[in-house]
Amino acid sequence: MDFSLSDDQQAIADLAAQIFADKATNERQREVEQSGGPRFDRALWEEIARAGLLGIPVPEAHGGAGLGFLEVAAILEQVGRATAPVPVLETLVLGAMPLVRFGSEAQQAAWLPGAAQGEAVLTAALVEDAPTQATRDGQGWRLTGSKLCVPAAQVADVVLVPATAEDGPAIFLVDPRAEGVRLEELDTTSGQPEASLHLDAVAAGAGDRMEGAHLVDWMQERATAALCMVALGACEASLELTAEYAKTRKQFDQPIAMFQAVGHRAADAYVDTEGVRLTALQAAWRIASGRDAAKQVAVAKIWAAEAGKRVVHAAMHIHGGIGVDREYPLHRYFLYARQLELTLGGGTPQLLRLGGMLAAEEA
Repeated sequence: MDFSLSDDQQAIADLAAQIFADKATNERQREVEQSGGPRFDRALWEEIARAGLLGIPVPEAHGGAGLGFLEVAAILEQVGRATAPVPVLETLVLGAMPLVRFGSEAQQAAWLPGAAQGEAVLTAALVEDAPTQATRDGQGWRLTGSKLCVPAAQVADVVLVPATAEDGPAIFLVDPRAEGVRLEELDTTSGQPEASLHLDAVAAGAGDRMEGAHLVDWMQERATAALCMVALGACEASLELTAEYAKTRKQFDQPIAMFQAVGHRAADAYVDTEGVRLTALQAAWRIASGRDAAKQVAVAKIWAAEAGKRVVHAAMHIHGGIGVDREYPLHRYFLYARQLELTLGGGTPQLLRLGGMLAAEEA
């Protein structure tokens, strides 16, 4: 089966790669990281919006291109390759795509044009600390509970919050600056902005509720597949940095790439990266084509978690001391990959999930 990108999809990936190469340099990222605020480059965000990349999954009626998950996945691979400090995954996968699929006309009109133009940052709170309950309050609702590790919450304009209502699970659109909302900034492995979201009887109108069977599972599946594409980009860039370093770093008047142990370690990292590529693209392709992708997403996340960890460890080992120098970009890929490894479930939880699906299939 051929998972190669079409010419149009490759053009989208190339455009993203060019913008990140020009605007998300190592020096620019250090400047953003040392600015004291969230790791968010507003100028880069505006640049990718002008290029039309934030409108990829948004319908044409709302100012977008009306394309699908595979095109978004191609952009996310480039986000991972650059460790770009912009909430593309959050806005497109956690926010815009659920709104396209499940949002009302009013909700879509309120948020999708702004997302496509870079004027609104969207995200979702998929990791629960204390169960979030939605209780009736006249025609609306009151939300109470806590969410953990909400990505880009500090810079978001709206958060999609799963909650349990009297008539079943639902998702509510919550203003993170509304009365009763408290954001607690978290220190993350990669430096990416995340926060805990605490809700104390937060008001939500009837028009703030999103309807749809299995909506949370739908979001979890696409978010996990998107994380795998970001991990793929990080693995690719780590491998390229390592290959170049091994060719130019000399010991005993020989490039260290000539040493058998280094060659074997690099070859293993290459095989692991190709495994992450195959499984991530397979999962993205099945989602984009409307096929059942639950097992493929779990397999992809296992590879992204376990093989991704091996790739960045090999890169660090071959680089030696320079790998941990914060002036050198490799440390970002290492930290990025380790956080991606555990986000929405590491290798072991995914294996258990996959085993459960296979057991149910046999039964």
